[in-house]
Amino acid sequence: MPADPRVDFPVLKWFGLAFLAVLVPCYWVVWGGPNFMQLCDIALFLTVLGWWKGNSLLLSSQLLACLVIHLLWVLDAGTRVLTGHFLLGGGELTSYMWMSDYSLFVRLLSLFHVFWIPLLLVSLRKTGYDSRALLFQAAIAIAVMTMTILVAPHFTTKNVNFAFKDPITKHTVVNVPVHMLLTWAVTVAVMYAPAHFLLARIFRPARRASPEEMEPGTTVA
Repeated sequence: MPADPRVDFPVLKWFGLAFLAVLVPCYWVVWGGPNFMQLCDIALFLTVLGWWKGNSLLLSSQLLACLVIHLLWVLDAGTRVLTGHFLLGGGELTSYMWMSDYSLFVRLLSLFHVFWIPLLLVSLRKTGYDSRALLFQAAIAIAVMTMTILVAPHFTTKNVNFAFKDPITKHTVVNVPVHMLLTWAVTVAVMYAPAHFLLARIFRPARRASPEEMEPGTTVA
């Protein structure tokens, strides 16, 4: 498979690395290691990797991962600020932002939900949108959700990726694997697919490198 032509992000790659250097230890201490199995947190790592590699597939797929859920996060938190009430699921997404038991600084780090989408949109203006992003992100999501139900219960009681408690009904999930499979299918169909078709119309297609542009030692399949 041809490699992507190199696109450099001289500011964003260092910003992303610095942000992770602050966020990771803070989140680890306050929220615990299993929190990093959240799809929106994994998107941070893959985005920063995409900036360092100049990789359109990583950046495109993580915009798919973030676009809808981050907008819902912003709407939920914004509604709470303006009205005193949560918009979605009784605060399942953002109630922790008002829990004074946790450090204000750590809670404010979650404001990445506000600015991460604009950063990815700016990035895709340089790289274009990679049409493989939908399948790639769907594969990431099913892998992460599988890891969640296998690993998370041994280390945390938190509802990681909504695997163990339905965010709408608030009921504890009885058949976790079936629930996760349905959650994955709905996520792909309702969140990722519409975003994929929208982004494919907005952005130019990502360009693949010609043999002359490829790094030494790279072969074309």
